[in-house]
Amino acid sequence: MAARNTAYLLVGLLALLHTWGVTAHVAVEMEDRVEVFRGETASITCMFTSSEGVGGIMIQWFFVTQTGEKQRVFYQDPTGTVVDEGTPFTDRISVNGTGATGAIVVTISNVQLDDELEFICLVKGLTAGTAEGRTKLKVFVLPDFPTIEGVQTGISINDGPSKIGTCEVTNGFPWPNITWYRNNAPLRGSSDVLQVLPSTTVESSGLFSVKSELIMKVIKEDKDDLFYCEVNFFVPGGLRMTETPHINITVYYPSTAVNVWVESPKGNIKEGDSIELQCRDNGNKPSSILTISDETGENTIDGNVLVLHNVNRLNSGVYKCGSLDMDTYEEISGNTTVFVNYLEPAVVMPNDSVVVTQGKELTATCNALSSLQTQIVWLKDGKAVSMGNSLILKDATFDSAGQYVCVVTVPEIVGMKTSGTLHVEVQGPPEITKPDDTEVEESFGTTVDLTCNVRGFPTPSVTWTTSDGKILPPASQIESWGKVDSVVSIKVTSDITAFCNASNDFGTDALTYNIAATINTTTPATTSTSNTATNTSATVKAETPIPPKKEGNGFIIAVIIVCILLLAILGSVLYFLYKKGKICGRSGKQDLTKEKSSKDNIVVEMKSDNTEEAVLLGVNGEKQPPSHQGGAYLNVQK
Repeated sequence: MAARNTAYLLVGLLALLHTWGVTAHVAVEMEDRVEVFRGETASITCMFTSSEGVGGIMIQWFFVTQTGEKQRVFYQDPTGTVVDEGTPFTDRISVNGTGATGAIVVTISNVQLDDELEFICLVKGLTAGTAEGRTKLKVFVLPDFPTIEGVQTGISINDGPSKIGTCEVTNGFPWPNITWYRNNAPLRGSSDVLQVLPSTTVESSGLFSVKSELIMKVIKEDKDDLFYCEVNFFVPGGLRMTETPHINITVYYPSTAVNVWVESPKGNIKEGDSIELQCRDNGNKPSSILTISDETGENTIDGNVLVLHNVNRLNSGVYKCGSLDMDTYEEISGNTTVFVNYLEPAVVMPNDSVVVTQGKELTATCNALSSLQTQIVWLKDGKAVSMGNSLILKDATFDSAGQYVCVVTVPEIVGMKTSGTLHVEVQGPPEITKPDDTEVEESFGTTVDLTCNVRGFPTPSVTWTTSDGKILPPASQIESWGKVDSVVSIKVTSDITAFCNASNDFGTDALTYNIAATINTTTPATTSTSNTATNTSATVKAETPIPPKKEGNGFIIAVIIVCILLLAILGSVLYFLYKKGKICGRSGKQDLTKEKSSKDNIVVEMKSDNTEEAVLLGVNGEKQPPSHQGGAYLNVQK
């Protein structure tokens, strides 16, 4: 009825205006809402038009209180402007513009939550009537970063719906919205398996804090799921979103299978290794107990790790791991087989040592019992001499003697090996290694070392002798493995022949050294005699020859003595003849520069060699040539 009356009133008003010929009116335009963050400055614009112009316009600003009442904050007419006292905006409001342009802007500084109100711009003309516009001021506050907290205890799949976690976001305006996610998908489900319990708190500051609790029934597959919350909140001009960190929950579920394995070593196991066995079931329940044991029960441990040190083949067998649920006393188990490979010590036949006759053949064998395929090699002095379990020495020589090592390895397992030794002696007569030179020349008085290297088995006895039967003691003598290294030191005083004699039960051998003693001397001698009647000079140059190679020193000494005696006799004869005047005239001075054909020249030659001794005198100027370079000459001139 009221609406009908209003319609009739408007129709009557329009008819009246038409009768008067009036067409004046006022129009106002404003934004529906202005959005700002708390603490910022808000600007609300009022745009108007009037058919009368703006000269007689009156403008008023109001805000609507929480109770719905209008309260003016500003007034403006052609005579001036007034900011109303006693309002929440008295000190924070300012107005830009006079209305002359058809627009006026109200600015509110330091906007607070309580400023989220509706503002009215009322424009009134003199005859054009009144119009108003409304704008809602929206205030926003960014919330704190959201948090998430999962339950610290495990959740059993046998339990009903259980709390998973809680998300919370605080101090936002308007209130934020929380959505739960699992593995990047929003959680949805029936209320009997999933519930989200939100709660909102208004803080004393007027801000909102929102909390959301997730409750759901877990299954085994949830053990690997990631849960988190997405928070959406409004900001000026739009919507923002942020996420919490992801969490995982502990799900308890019974085991359905048990697995046991050798953690180390990887691959084949050999005796002496340390074995680590590990056990794990596919359940997750605190009440489950794991036990590892062998078939005999001697090696048993409560836990999921069993370590055996220095294992041998007796540790081979089946190892069992059991999982016992202490709530239901149900047990499940799994097992694995462990095999410890072995390699027994090498057996060499013949064992230890063997003696073979020189020129004969020797066959030796080497074997080692193993759980895997083996490889055998024979070594001598670190070098491979034969492959396989048999060692065959044909036409044995002293070079065949020595220590042989049989090495047995398992190619499939690194470091798995054993070895045995065989010492071979080759029996036969001694053999002396001939040196490059057995003819030795050394000076008188020096010492020479002679060596004699002998092989033979049984080990030969070695002696040193000389040509005259004298036994020489060795300076050193080393015996090893059928070998003798003997050294003798001899001081050279004459020519000597030394013998190295070696002998054993199978024969003898000898080595001869010939040592030649050498003497190299040169003795110049000059004698000069003169008086008032005669001027006589004599020069004697004697070179002692290198003694020949003789056995013994008696003959050489005798030769030297004879030469000295002959020289003494010759000197005596010459002196006697001189005194008697038989050699040089004593009546006058003799010319020493006379031709060599003069009968007063006397030449004397003495010669000695290996077979004869001679003294030759030349008289009346006859020149006698020497027989060899090693001779001695005496020339006396008057």
